[in-house]
Amino acid sequence: MALTHAIQTTNAPAAIGPYSQAIETPPSGRFLFLSGQVALDPATGALIAGDVSAQTAQVMRNLQGVLAAAGTDLSALVKTTIYLQDLADFAAVNEVYASFLRAPFPARATVQVARLPRDAAVEIDGIALI
Repeated sequence: MALTHAIQTTNAPAAIGPYSQAIETPPSGRFLFLSGQVALDPATGALIAGDVSAQTAQVMRNLQGVLAAAGTDLSALVKTTIYLQDLADFAAVNEVYASFLRAPFPARATVQVARLPRDAAVEIDGIALI
C-alpha cells in the first residue's frame, strides 16, 4: 500500500534522520497500532546478544513480523516512536532503521528513557495504514 505523500515545509525544521515531518494518508485506510518491540528473539523469547545496532535490526524484524501477520510490510508505517536508553545511540539506530525503510519515511519521534523491558537498548512502536 503506497502512502499518499510526505508533507515537507521550510516553516518547520528539516528532518535530521530517516523520517518525514508528516505523512498524509488516504481517507479510506485502516490504521494498525503496533505495540513496542524490543530485541527479543521470537523463537526463544530472550533478548538477543549484541550492541544497539544488532538490537535495532531485531526490533525492525519483529515489526516486520507483526506487519506481515496483518498482511502488509514496513512500507505501511506512517508513524513510529523510538525509545532509547541512551540518546548517544541515535546515529547508530538511525543507520539501521533507515536500512529497513524507504522514502517517504514515517513521521517519527525519538526519546531517551530511563529503562526499557529486559534492559533492552531500544524499543520501537508504530502506526501503520493498511
